[in-house]
Amino acid sequence: MSKIKNILPTEVSDEVIIEGLMRGDSRIISKMYKLFFPSVAYMITNNSGTQEEARDIFQEAVMVLYDKITHQNFELNCKLNTFLYAVSRRLWLKQLSRRGHTSNTTDISDFEDILKVEDDIQQHQELENKFEQMEEAMNQLGEPCKTLLQDFYICNLSMQDITEKFGYTNSDNAKTQKYKCLQRLKKIFFTLKTKE
Repeated sequence: MSKIKNILPTEVSDEVIIEGLMRGDSRIISKMYKLFFPSVAYMITNNSGTQEEARDIFQEAVMVLYDKITHQNFELNCKLNTFLYAVSRRLWLKQLSRRGHTSNTTDISDFEDILKVEDDIQQHQELENKFEQMEEAMNQLGEPCKTLLQDFYICNLSMQDITEKFGYTNSDNAKTQKYKCLQRLKKIFFTLKTKE
């Protein structure tokens, strides 16, 4: 019975995570990695970084969060994943600067007061909203368009593979169908945006 009590629910609130982090609860820390690390890893690996560097940066961001919640009157004004993403992004920019990715002599730390985390948070929230709208648009799109676009843009299937999978006579027909699906998706997406 005690084992059942140790299992965390799949949905964990930001408050529960913060309380768990303050207690040093390893299950909560592990849950944080599952929930929040993938977006940070994606951002870093797509900006001259490795998976290992992403792990180091994320660990640092978690330490920044831990420091804030244990030593200051910390008030979270956004989603926890947005906060960790924004802090990770700033840490990564600093590392790139130290590594010499910026050709001038200006160090990013000179702008630390100007580069507000809130700006990053707002950008990330806007991006998150767009992803949610795109997901909703994809769900409204229906088949075979949804699968066709996912196969091409997410699974990186070639037009030849798509032609064979969907039974098109040639890759030109598949391209035409992909174009039509994309146009329908854009129309749904922008209709959703205007409803905001």
